[in-house]
Amino acid sequence: MVKKKTQFRHISINSKKYYFYEIKWLDILGDSGHANVKEFESMKPAIMITNAYIFSKDKQHLKTFASYDLNEESFSDRNVFPVGCIKQIKKMEIIWK
Repeated sequence: MVKKKTQFRHISINSKKYYFYEIKWLDILGDSGHANVKEFESMKPAIMITNAYIFSKDKQHLKTFASYDLNEESFSDRNVFPVGCIKQIKKMEIIWK
């Protein structure tokens, strides 16, 4: 039996490939109300999931976008994450049915 090569979801813009990822990250949880010690100690950051294309990544930042223009090099729905907030990055495969 021939093993198929894994294919990952991506787009090409100006001959550059951008891959699609699921990114799990920690977000600040805030509250401006009154709380006792037990309630305060139980507060934890929110665990968030973002699905987007990765534009770039370095030691400090991960830059993503979710929308783009087909006619020109233009990106929308952009985010810049501090790398310290990122818990997991998973490249999304193409699922054939």
